[in-house]
Amino acid sequence: MSTITTAQFRKGMFVEFKDEPHQIVEFQHVNPGKGSAFVRTRLKALKTGKVQDFTFKSGESMTEVPINTREMQYLYKEGDKYVFMDNVNYEQIQIAESVLSDYVQFLKQNETYQVLVNDDQGVGVRFPKKVRLLVTQAEEGARGNTVAGAGKVVTLETGVTITVPLFIKQGDTIAIDTETGQYLERA
Repeated sequence: MSTITTAQFRKGMFVEFKDEPHQIVEFQHVNPGKGSAFVRTRLKALKTGKVQDFTFKSGESMTEVPINTREMQYLYKEGDKYVFMDNVNYEQIQIAESVLSDYVQFLKQNETYQVLVNDDQGVGVRFPKKVRLLVTQAEEGARGNTVAGAGKVVTLETGVTITVPLFIKQGDTIAIDTETGQYLERA
């Protein structure tokens, strides 16, 4: 583990905060007209997924946490944990649902994801910006319903429901933005 200062903060970096690994989600250097400069941050706890705001004095030292990224295959859900398997040595790692947050609705079994590992423990998943999912259930679009922006609700292979344009049919594969959960395009 190396020591860094607030001047070296980068979005996505992992630091030790209150004796636990946290990821820097956002940060902003503030230099007020009066008083000393400071850094306003938003930190996400890797073990719990809880996000909190904290302000550091400018130049304050932190310990950077080494996080490894491993290609792992998502296998199944067991209780509130998701089980991933290393594609090289077949080692299995469990990650809590609270850490994965809203992304769990886009996890596809047998797909490979980049899992963040700290001390042989899964602490997160680096999700792609968009995922391709199969439409398993869709109502037919009503004829003549061509109001700009008209949409309908469909069910995807992971069980999540989203609003899509009227021309999407059952059996189509569509791209979804993983951050907003919205339809992007037909794939």
